[in-house]
Amino acid sequence: MIAQATYQMTAVNKTKRPGFRVTTIYAVLLVVFASAGALFAGTPSQQAWDMLRAGINDKNSGTRTQAVHALGLLPHDPEATEMVEAALKDPNQEVRVAAATALGEMGAKEAIPVLKKSLSDTKPGVVLAAARSLQLLDDPSGSEFFGELLVGERKPEGRVSQELDTLNTKRVVEFGVEQGLGFLPFANTGYSALKAVRTDAASTSRALAARELAKDADPRFNHVLVQAATSDKSWLVRSSALLAIAKRENPEFLNAIVPALSDENQVVRYTAAAAVIRLARVAMPTKEG
Repeated sequence: MIAQATYQMTAVNKTKRPGFRVTTIYAVLLVVFASAGALFAGTPSQQAWDMLRAGINDKNSGTRTQAVHALGLLPHDPEATEMVEAALKDPNQEVRVAAATALGEMGAKEAIPVLKKSLSDTKPGVVLAAARSLQLLDDPSGSEFFGELLVGERKPEGRVSQELDTLNTKRVVEFGVEQGLGFLPFANTGYSALKAVRTDAASTSRALAARELAKDADPRFNHVLVQAATSDKSWLVRSSALLAIAKRENPEFLNAIVPALSDENQVVRYTAAAAVIRLARVAMPTKEG
């Protein structure tokens, strides 16, 4: 291709029409660069990272929340941890809740200092998520927070105190579902997933079943999970199946879930992106020996 482009450029240089020469050279270069772009197109893992990096910086807070949740599937990854830590400073409280939750799931002990700072956040959801993650990271400040809150020794000031005393039912359910189920992708500040849980019992049951299979390495369930991740009618089931596949860490199913990167649902796409990165990392051969 490049040799052909060089030949065409040499031939054009012999013409006596400068305008034609410049136009033709420009056209040839476009063909060369386009071909090179196709030749060196990103791997599924690179595409997944690009998707998550774009999501974490998106103007829409719901999109940022989804991206942060997905990053929670990437433990011990410096870039993922750094992005999630930065999200603790996001102006939107749901993004901060997602970030505080994800850091605990990621086992990010290096994030303990920033999580402790989040215990002073102005939103109770962020405070509770940070305390829970500190517990998961075996930092005593998490349990101390809940203990003080239980016996009334912890006295948050101002608006936080009022909100902790008057949390409305919707927020309690949202936070309970999010914390009780661990990773549950919430779209648009959590309400669409909450609505799905409330109104679609069948899909919720299948989604929970898929999540439970993350704990079982029995190969009999591999095909079932891939089928659910790529073709189930419910986005909640597809995302939950992808979560399970990621946690089972079987790299044989990496190619099978790549199509989910183009899923019509954004939550599923972000979950797929994190799953692809995680499986690609497992599939990478070690350089030791």
